[in-house]
Amino acid sequence: MRYRLAEDARPQVKFLLIATVITIALWFIPYAEWLVYPIRLFVTFIHEASHALVALLTGSSVQSLTVSPNGEGAVWSASANWFSAVLTSSAGYLGTTAFGVLLLFLLRRAYSARAVLVSLAGFIGVITILFALIVPLLNLFSGQVTLSSIAFTTIVGAGLAAGLLAIARFGSLKFANFAVAFLAVQLVLNALSDLKTLFFLNAPLVGSDIQTDAVNMQNATGLPAIVWIFIWIGISVLMISLGLRIYAVSQKGKNYDLPFED
Repeated sequence: MRYRLAEDARPQVKFLLIATVITIALWFIPYAEWLVYPIRLFVTFIHEASHALVALLTGSSVQSLTVSPNGEGAVWSASANWFSAVLTSSAGYLGTTAFGVLLLFLLRRAYSARAVLVSLAGFIGVITILFALIVPLLNLFSGQVTLSSIAFTTIVGAGLAAGLLAIARFGSLKFANFAVAFLAVQLVLNALSDLKTLFFLNAPLVGSDIQTDAVNMQNATGLPAIVWIFIWIGISVLMISLGLRIYAVSQKGKNYDLPFED
């Protein structure tokens, strides 16, 4: 069976391909990590926000969300039950991928890129105020957070929200569309890259004693951490595959339900 890209998807795919090429190219440029440092913090923030959001939705309480200068992050939560603990531990990598796929979906469905950026800024702002500032200050003497970590995370959240709002307000429509595509690609590719790193951290005889989301899942379920990594990779690839198929669906008449159809 022959497949081709829907005609009305071609303009948006151009942004997606350019964003992908730039992202991959930056991986091979020396010291490029400093150029994409804000993006690294953005991806980490979405990762940790996914943990916090799922914890709340499953009845757990979030005590703090922190992002570190080295690009790592952590969420402290009091799990309400085993089910909540399992979903919360899985939410970081899968949530990052889901956010990227969601941005692709919104861009493909012709939602205003400016509105998407403003909504994303609002989400980051709310998470920052609640879980990077107010709640951690209330738990300051618990030993889980410090004033410096609260300050840095709050600055990061405020800076990301302000940057997204600035692009929405002052950037051209074409640049706003590219920004949404670029952020979507960053979330998806970095989620897969981080899962690759997680695999090596939890490979037998290499780093199995390092505390990671996969180790948390191992402790909660009894399944080895490496198994959970493969499960997450499989689910992430499935989400990305479905997202790309949706991205190429024609929105014209009967073709709407026939992705990639001639």
